[in-house]
Amino acid sequence: MIEDIAAIPVRMTEAWNRGDAAGFAAGFGPDSSLVEFNGEVLTGRDAIVAAQQSMFDTVLKGTRLVDGRVVSAQLVTPEIGLVRYRVRLLMPGETTAPAVRESMQLLVVGLREGGWQILTLQNARVLSFTDAARLETA
Repeated sequence: MIEDIAAIPVRMTEAWNRGDAAGFAAGFGPDSSLVEFNGEVLTGRDAIVAAQQSMFDTVLKGTRLVDGRVVSAQLVTPEIGLVRYRVRLLMPGETTAPAVRESMQLLVVGLREGGWQILTLQNARVLSFTDAARLETA
């Protein structure tokens, strides 16, 4: 079971790298939520697909997620799990993703008919205090 929930963000990363918004959102349910790193909340698989496709077509076109790793995966109950995942965003033409584009994701997953489903995903940018202070003064 732990392997099943740990595989969810890995599949999302693979779909991202294909530019596949539907594949990226496949693990979400019709009433699931995704909190983007900027605080925007998307509710429902359809909204997540639409927003992701729009970004894949514009500002995130040709991007890749790299250095993805499951930090932890655990079952809270037999039907609820938590997955912590870190990943970096690589822009087109780059060979190395900078540390300021590292994200930590927290996925809350639930066992539903048909298997594990993301109930909510919180995406947060990992920033040092120095980088955060630079943003505040920019």
